[in-house]
Amino acid sequence: MFALVDCNNFYASCERVFQPQLEGKPIIVLSNNDGCVIARSNEAKELGFNMGDPYFQVKPDLAAHNVNVFSSNYALYGDMSRRVMWYLAQKAPEVEIYSIDEAFLDLHGLEKYVASNLDAFARTLRADVKRRTGIPTCVGIATTKTLAKLANRLAKKRPELGGVLHLDSDEKRCWALQQVEVGDVWGIGRQYAAKLAAAGISTAADLAGCSDAWARKNLGGVVGARLVQELQGRVCHGLAPSEDGTLARKSISCSRTFGQPLSAFHEVLAAVGTFTSRAAEKLRRQGDAAHLMTVYLSKSRYGLEPPPYSCSLVLTLRVATSDTTELLRVARLAVKRLWQADSRYTKAGVVLDGLEPAGQTQLSLFEPAPSSDKRNRLMAELDAVNRRFGKNTVRLATTLLPSGKTPWEGKAQWCSPAYTTRLEGLMLVS
Repeated sequence: MFALVDCNNFYASCERVFQPQLEGKPIIVLSNNDGCVIARSNEAKELGFNMGDPYFQVKPDLAAHNVNVFSSNYALYGDMSRRVMWYLAQKAPEVEIYSIDEAFLDLHGLEKYVASNLDAFARTLRADVKRRTGIPTCVGIATTKTLAKLANRLAKKRPELGGVLHLDSDEKRCWALQQVEVGDVWGIGRQYAAKLAAAGISTAADLAGCSDAWARKNLGGVVGARLVQELQGRVCHGLAPSEDGTLARKSISCSRTFGQPLSAFHEVLAAVGTFTSRAAEKLRRQGDAAHLMTVYLSKSRYGLEPPPYSCSLVLTLRVATSDTTELLRVARLAVKRLWQADSRYTKAGVVLDGLEPAGQTQLSLFEPAPSSDKRNRLMAELDAVNRRFGKNTVRLATTLLPSGKTPWEGKAQWCSPAYTTRLEGLMLVS
């Protein structure tokens, strides 16, 4: 058996944990730079606000309906997610952290410890997560991950289920499949949904009734066949490595849309340097070194400047490295080559590719091996200081401006305090 635990309206729920007066009131959360809607409470959904709505377009309607608006507070959301996932890991033999607000639990062999009543186990788990973190969840349990995802969807959509749906019989499985449109099945995108509708397949039950041969032919080969088999109750997918740091990424990137257009070289260089430093920290955290670096700069598509609106440069490092100073040297070279005077840049980014395990990098044939022990210790100490005292406590000079300002940082006019990760964000009780 697999269970999918999904936090309800996660970003909005995180805001409500520390502001309980918002319970029952509409909430939306905006993206970086306060650009568009990325999260909504149920009350905001009922008012007709959609994911991706540009803020400037819906601003009058938000004010008219007294909707509470928040900027993204990823420090808070990430910490609340870690608290939820840590508790789930204490209650299940194995956990796959699927996203910031979702986790698959492997419940195989757990039945004998919960008196063969996984439904009661799920309800207790849901209540405990709510009591410990304040985050509401829904739980779907089934014999496969795809069915667990489907059960979770129904548990969230149907209040009469009490937030839990356990597909413990063929009758329940068939009923659940009939309730879900084929376009809402995990793994079926918009194009496949249209294709299936044209073939007369409108529900998950219709799709589960297809043969393996038909699925292979019409749904992308073996991937489609496995999807159909999972809907039929045959296990094709186990738990995968999680996005909690145990899954090694094939590339690492860091990019931002600037809070305001930048036209000065030193400001753009400081922004790219900041993104490079952040990417280097991620690289060292997973124990790799990068052989390739891509730097790109973008201008506004809606300004007066002619295209092209984006330019990029890929540079190959002589020896793969995770040293921030070496990566910044390459980033500076890239910005110099990409720079266009009298341009106003609105976004920049850095991508590190060609990853190799640190300490096992391919050396250059014609150059001596770099003396890296001291540099590695320096980077380790840099990371340790920033972990202990806060991000960007110690930075390289390239990432700083004489004024001390950071004009590339996005707007966050309505960001709530980092209640759980910063001392100045702690709530005061008088």
